[in-house]
Amino acid sequence: MHFGHTYKIWVPFFLWLCFLQLACNQSVVNSYITFKKPYQGESFSSGQRIKIELDIPAKTEVNSITYLIDGNEFAKKSTHDSVWLNTGSLPLGYRMLTAIIERPANKKDTITSNIVIKTDKKPAKLKYTLVNTFPHDTSSYTQGLSYVNGNLLESTGRKGQSELKWVDLRSGKALESTKLKPEYFGEGSVKVGHKIIVLTWQENVGLIYDAATLKEIGSFPYQNSREGWGLTYDGKQLLRSDGSNRIWQMNAETYKEEGYIEVYDHTGPVQSLNELEYVEGKIYANVYTTNRIVVINPKTGAVEAEIDLSALVPKKYFKDSFEEGNNVLNGIAYDPTSKRLWVTGKKWPKLFEIKLQPN
Repeated sequence: MHFGHTYKIWVPFFLWLCFLQLACNQSVVNSYITFKKPYQGESFSSGQRIKIELDIPAKTEVNSITYLIDGNEFAKKSTHDSVWLNTGSLPLGYRMLTAIIERPANKKDTITSNIVIKTDKKPAKLKYTLVNTFPHDTSSYTQGLSYVNGNLLESTGRKGQSELKWVDLRSGKALESTKLKPEYFGEGSVKVGHKIIVLTWQENVGLIYDAATLKEIGSFPYQNSREGWGLTYDGKQLLRSDGSNRIWQMNAETYKEEGYIEVYDHTGPVQSLNELEYVEGKIYANVYTTNRIVVINPKTGAVEAEIDLSALVPKKYFKDSFEEGNNVLNGIAYDPTSKRLWVTGKKWPKLFEIKLQPN
């Protein structure tokens, strides 16, 4: 019959197609280049040397292999031999590993993986002495604090209550102030040149004020960062926290995000980084809902030291546990000329001048 005759022809043909498909798949598998070492997402301690080795199929000819970390070349080979990556100068966190394999006939393979660089060094425990105590406005839900030409620059939060103000250090009273628009929840602030930059929390916008008049003169959108928390200036870039363990590096003129560092201590990523201050080449950061300030290496993101300020927390001052839990340590100001350091908290009645003791 016609039906039976067709069946006898197509069964062998079907098997032949399966054979071709399997052969093709085997060819793809055999020619696929991958990283043999390190494994995807493998963690290493900062300073550790990492062996980089590719899994290259036999009989695969290679002209050269270029190795990169975060887009920067660190080794080049004309053989399959492994190479070593020194991690001492790398920022902490996830790092992108790339190998570009150039083969005969202008063939090129680019493969990527990632590794995680952490620190195993415990932060030093810094002690301090209390130098002086000043009044602080208890209505100020402090988000940003800095010292500028003899006065404090303070930004406060809460929608409908957010302010930007110049504050007299001695009395704690506002010399000049302006309210943010009611739809904004104010966050960190810093003066750069003749302008003051103020962050908003979840409104995805930064505000620009004239430093002399405190009038809003512009704004800019956030890019990849999720929120606005703390803000400081290192003399070249704006440094901004977003509530995670990242500190974003922003162009001080265009306000564009140009990169970030990830902050780690010996236990892992340090989350909830809040108000920031740049002090003698280091980043000081409040850790939200805690009584500690961490001292961060701005190149690597490693926490090098921490300060426990629990003794300064107001005792039996707030009415209930909700207020006490929200009105936490937040606010760091530094005068590079006199080397004075001040700290306070949200709605705290006092501003404290402290002096760190040599470790």
